[in-house]
Amino acid sequence: MIELLAPAGSMEALKAAVQNGANAVYLGCGTFNARQSAKNFTIQTLGEAVKYCHVRGVQVHLTLNTLVSDREMEECVSLIRQAAAAGVDAFIVQDLGVVELCRQTAPNVPIHGSTQMTIHSLPGVLLCAAWGMQRVVLSRELSREEIRHICANSPIEIEVFAHGALCMCYSGQCYLSAAIGGRSGNRGRCAQPCRLAYGFGRSEQRYPLSLKDNCLVHYLEDLQDMGVASLKLEGRMKKPEYVATVTNVYRKALDQGNVTRNMEGALLTAFNRQGFTDGYYTNNIGPQMFGIREDTTDDPAWVKWARETYEAVENSLVNVTFDAKITATGSQLTVRDADGHVCRAQGPSAEPARNVALTEEALAARLAKTGGTPFRCAGVRAQIEEGVTLSAAAINAMRRDVLAELSALRARREAAVLKRPSRIPEVYGHSQEPVLTVQITTLEQITGRLLKMKPEILYIPAHLIRQEPEFFAGLAQRQRLAVVLPRIVHDGELEALKENLSLARSMGIREALAGNLGHLLPIRECGLRARGDFGLNIYNSRAMMACKNLQLLSATVSFEMTLPQIRDLSKLVDTEMLVYGRMPLMVTENCVIRNRTGQCSCSQGPAKLVDRTGAEFPIIKDGASCRSVVLNGKKLSMTDRKKDLSRMGLWATRLYFTTENRQEVDRVLNDWLNEAPFDPGACTRGLYLRGLD
Repeated sequence: MIELLAPAGSMEALKAAVQNGANAVYLGCGTFNARQSAKNFTIQTLGEAVKYCHVRGVQVHLTLNTLVSDREMEECVSLIRQAAAAGVDAFIVQDLGVVELCRQTAPNVPIHGSTQMTIHSLPGVLLCAAWGMQRVVLSRELSREEIRHICANSPIEIEVFAHGALCMCYSGQCYLSAAIGGRSGNRGRCAQPCRLAYGFGRSEQRYPLSLKDNCLVHYLEDLQDMGVASLKLEGRMKKPEYVATVTNVYRKALDQGNVTRNMEGALLTAFNRQGFTDGYYTNNIGPQMFGIREDTTDDPAWVKWARETYEAVENSLVNVTFDAKITATGSQLTVRDADGHVCRAQGPSAEPARNVALTEEALAARLAKTGGTPFRCAGVRAQIEEGVTLSAAAINAMRRDVLAELSALRARREAAVLKRPSRIPEVYGHSQEPVLTVQITTLEQITGRLLKMKPEILYIPAHLIRQEPEFFAGLAQRQRLAVVLPRIVHDGELEALKENLSLARSMGIREALAGNLGHLLPIRECGLRARGDFGLNIYNSRAMMACKNLQLLSATVSFEMTLPQIRDLSKLVDTEMLVYGRMPLMVTENCVIRNRTGQCSCSQGPAKLVDRTGAEFPIIKDGASCRSVVLNGKKLSMTDRKKDLSRMGLWATRLYFTTENRQEVDRVLNDWLNEAPFDPGACTRGLYLRGLD
């Protein structure tokens, strides 16, 4: 049976989810979760929540789905230990370092790869499985056929987002909130700038980044048949009434196999952005997927109904069976649940019946009155001595005693296996000045001046090598090249990618830059070595250790880190840092340009979005695909800080060219060589100096 996984941003929302039929809930505790603005749980209330859920046969998944800094690791270990001791059933994790930390600290608690890991292909799932994860939450952008393919070939469980808010950007790859206001989605503090208005010019105002909420309620049988293990309902920031309603509707749809108009209406009443979308699932991508939340007043009738489903009520959720023995020498009641728990209670001796003797039917009717408890009577077997009776009060007392004992037994868990995580060796890295690497986006950016500088590595997009094989075959003889993979490569695109990688290898290219875990297996299959790009979100020393274990030649640190954080990072593999370029703030499955014009014109040059402050965000393609990459308007520049960068243990500093023409490329190269003064009007230090809020 497929699992229905509901959100719990508070204890009230948790009860709303459980009482309306959730098989599992996911929640945050402390600061290491992607919804820090929710009420969330403390360690004390987490223990209460776990007991409440376990008594009712519901699992609890703890979200640890943010990036964690080195200074926070000790606190994170403490949370993992306390959560495991409290009995949580799984950790949902984004950070590569935290995956290792969970596995070492609480080895018996399953690890689920968060959607923040941007796993969107079978190779990504296979790598997570090899890394010890028991489940992966797929990116929300996948179609029905893509999910089916992954489920059919995955050795671990697959979880799919079924209902709720859709981010415009692939989860885990959005840096827009951090760049605009210092509130990082990867650190659980997204300010949702995608819900704001943007223009494609100074006067035009639209909502080109605000998607409608996802709704797959009509496809549940399909999802079950293809082998999806869990359906996730989004909403830890939403009201308990919302959680109650959405969980209730999906529970009914799963149990009944149909969706009525009333059920559809309930979902729309609870929350919608001008309706819902199933565009990604049905592969019907386009402008019809977009909508905004309109200010409305909650329907009092809906609020009343929703609260009645979980306030001051106990919906019997757990089936139990009773065995009773009633004799003149004593009485005994035994209760059993499906998990093998058995509890017994002794009662008084039966008395001779004066009028009507106790029957099995009458006893069963009395024991079936389990209202107000989590238990539902599924059957009664009785041995009753002939001609005796037992008072209703005595029967009720035994029933109360065994069910209370059963509740306590179900809430209890075996002592957690807890271990000390391994220490991370402190490796300073390189003591000499970092080498220079350069990444280009277009062929014209390979200028004579660039080639004369002879960077340590010139990173070339894979599709350019396919377009100009003779040029790059010649270039590879005199300049060290590495292939850059697009961050998003769906399974249907893997063969073309492998052809590009094999072509590159035939030219003598031996390295590839990977921004997603799903890239690593194809790179190895084609005989190349992998370097880690910024899309891997390397944020701490344990993540660097993970890169070493994954046999990466180098790792690019997150551009959401500060200079001191990068300096103090243990350089367990060669460490690279982006020091110039328009930072890629979003990568989107929806083509932003095509949604506006009705046709794909992104090959004709960069377009741009303009926000309400007048800030511009250029848009380019993600490799050869029609996916959009939204760039920061201001260019990151550290070209005047070479001396500071030389004291940080870095292996390489990278100049990243996106929208620049040939003249601009040469000007930046000249600025790098001569350490030109910083221009605050055109450039930014990004988060390297100011950090995150």
